[in-house]
Amino acid sequence: MEMRPLHEGKLDRAQTLSNARQNTAYETISVTPVTRVIGVEVEGVDMTRPVPSPQVEELGQALANHNVLFFRDQPELTALQQIEFAKNFGPLHMHPAAAKEDEHPELFVIHTHGESFVNNGADWHTDVSCDEEPPLGTLLQIHRTPGSGGDTLFANMYAAFDALSDKLKAFLQGCTALHESEHAYRGRYADKGVDDTGQIFPTAIQPVVRTHPVSGRQALYVNETFTSKIIDMEREESDALLTFLFQHMKRPEFQVRYQWRDNSIAFWDNRCTQHLAMWDYWPDERYGHRVTIKGDKPFYQA
Repeated sequence: MEMRPLHEGKLDRAQTLSNARQNTAYETISVTPVTRVIGVEVEGVDMTRPVPSPQVEELGQALANHNVLFFRDQPELTALQQIEFAKNFGPLHMHPAAAKEDEHPELFVIHTHGESFVNNGADWHTDVSCDEEPPLGTLLQIHRTPGSGGDTLFANMYAAFDALSDKLKAFLQGCTALHESEHAYRGRYADKGVDDTGQIFPTAIQPVVRTHPVSGRQALYVNETFTSKIIDMEREESDALLTFLFQHMKRPEFQVRYQWRDNSIAFWDNRCTQHLAMWDYWPDERYGHRVTIKGDKPFYQA
């Protein structure tokens, strides 16, 4: 498929809004854009101590503006420090399928090594979009990185929506889609000791275009991991449209590729961002802790 650039002769809406976001003035944090479309590196935040309310507010706004926040050269957070920082943005989400830590069930351990047979996040997705109220955002710190590889790719779903034609945008704004997880979760965490026999995994119907509750912008909200069908369309029609959208979302100009260093942190907005974790480092080890913040029911508002 031929890929047209985001702008043809003039800046389109996606680029104009990107420039405006980069010029946002923050008083309690310093942000440096990683690309012109998605991602900023943030300085001035100490996650080992209580975070002042004005800084929490600016971090929440930066998250909505830039999709994903990167924090370099951080100390290795304790489980409690990471949990307490994440709680500044809302109650924490419990994963419906993954293994739970006895002491901190909110903590999702990311651990891949030479004996692993699956890599979490190996396909493009938005975290747990199959929940009726999917997560707001996810905070991941990688404590041990492989010798090479192990990057995470993030894609801006505001930009993916903005790059569509006006006719297709108008059509998609009236659509909803089924998000399922049986195929994604059944047996996936068996190597972590999870017995999911008899467990019922979540399904939900979500808008194909989602309005972000903070920025007010529209973002595509379908993903190849969980979205199985567009409601009220014939299967063949739905499959064709979803195939196009899934390929469209993968366009490189919507993306940033994050190269982890030990104890780097990424904080991404699940309401407007998709991500994919590369597994190009086998048999090396990659280990970290992730916490996820509860969100609300996705909605579309013109």
